[in-house]
Amino acid sequence: MTVRLPLTHSALCLGFMLLAAGPALARPTTGAMKNRAMRPAAAMAPIGPAPVVLGGRVKLPSDVPPPPTLPDVASYILVDDATGTVIAAKAPDLRLPPASLTKLMTAYLTYRALRAGTIHINQTVPVSLAAWRTMGSRMFIEPNQPVTIGQLIAGLMIDSGNDAAVALAQAVAGTRPSFVAMMQGAATQLHLTDTHYTNVDGLPDPGLYTSARDVARLSRALITQYPQIFNITKQQHDTYNHITQRNWNPVVFRDPTVDGLKTGLTAESGHCIDATALRRGRRLIAVVMGGPSWHASADDIEALLDYGYRFFTDRAVLAAGDVVGRIRNPLMDPRLVAVGVTKRLVVVLPASRQAVPTTTLELNAGLKPPIAEGEVVGTVAIDLAGATLANEPAVALAATAPAGFAQRWFYDVRQLW
Repeated sequence: MTVRLPLTHSALCLGFMLLAAGPALARPTTGAMKNRAMRPAAAMAPIGPAPVVLGGRVKLPSDVPPPPTLPDVASYILVDDATGTVIAAKAPDLRLPPASLTKLMTAYLTYRALRAGTIHINQTVPVSLAAWRTMGSRMFIEPNQPVTIGQLIAGLMIDSGNDAAVALAQAVAGTRPSFVAMMQGAATQLHLTDTHYTNVDGLPDPGLYTSARDVARLSRALITQYPQIFNITKQQHDTYNHITQRNWNPVVFRDPTVDGLKTGLTAESGHCIDATALRRGRRLIAVVMGGPSWHASADDIEALLDYGYRFFTDRAVLAAGDVVGRIRNPLMDPRLVAVGVTKRLVVVLPASRQAVPTTTLELNAGLKPPIAEGEVVGTVAIDLAGATLANEPAVALAATAPAGFAQRWFYDVRQLW
């Protein structure tokens, strides 16, 4: 048996009042919603890589020139270290011989072993005949001459010592093949999709290749996780066993803001430079591959760095706790819940008043109470000139529960009208 309660005069009045409140409260906002608004700048904070090349796919303001063409290099890339944003690039995914840029991964794994405690910076390393006989650039280690892990890292990064690379590989992994397997495993973890290692030092091999994008990505991981490497790579000279050698990186001699990282040269690779600079608290990474000479490649590195610093800037467009939109649902208690981000959102923008980013909130479909404070409810995107520069999860800034009986009843009454 169904019991129907009479609709009283008070209930009718309440129904009319709810109707008068307008259609915004008549139904829950459970589908996609967009809310565009400008946000004030805040302090910088690292975020993930942006899926766009600013100097390529984004239409630049009229007062920002296009990126350098650099016709004499096979490939280049310019990356903002704080955000991972690619500012400019030319064939960044072209697979090329890396030469001694290979040693970036050798250094990365050495520092990882130091952090794990499997080796120690002042540990004396026995020099094998294989390390001693390694061809190419050397730091001139000898089987009967003491050498430490710290000295080998300096010899690796400053002297570009192939002998240092072999000695470090043996100290970390026991054998070169085992170390090469570790290199490839780390390449997979770091998403170096255009990189394949066959040796520890970069000597020519048909199966050894990388790309400018992968070099920049590896460099960013190296300096983020192990910034102590700058104590070595910024040095202009290294002395071991009474032999002083000049840093192979020509840019550290002409630009005091450049403090790393590595070079590479074989007949197959051409002149490759991976450089990073710190100017006014902002770090950029520039990679050129396949240059005709050290002088030309150094000029190209400087052109990229100058372009990035002069015409682009890091800007925080959202601060932690900023409200970017609201969930509106009369079946929730409260009916209105603010949505925002939990950390600062930083993007790289052209240094132009014409570069005006927009904040877009896209709510997940089918949102229903209860919703916990901090629960991901959508995505915040930062757009510029029709391209998305960054994405960040959007979260509920307060908790909400299902509406009580009276609130649901009032809603049902309204639906009848």
